[in-house]
Amino acid sequence: MRDVVALWLAARDSRVPWHAKAIAAAVAAYALSPIDLIPDFVPVLGYLDDLLLVPLGILLAVKLIPAPVMADLRGKAIGHRKQTSKAGLIAVLLAWLAFVALVVYSAWANIAAKI
Repeated sequence: MRDVVALWLAARDSRVPWHAKAIAAAVAAYALSPIDLIPDFVPVLGYLDDLLLVPLGILLAVKLIPAPVMADLRGKAIGHRKQTSKAGLIAVLLAWLAFVALVVYSAWANIAAKI
């Protein structure tokens, strides 16, 4: 969790390159989001994001951030309270909304084609 908060801080740090900021922001937003892209009650896939996507995203972001900067951000992250991400929540909700819209559109198109 410390690295996630450090990435959240990295996304706002001027010493971090823009591409690392983008990845750090995306990973932190998703990891701190109160809901998952794939809910945990879905067998196997529900835990896949927690076991693979988040750790791989953290690893990639940490590799892109200069080591001295990351060490400083990790130190700052220890003193921070637990964060939640409204941006992550909105992104996940928009992804689900887009998925539902696609399913409804596909179903509607199939029904209209049969009429």
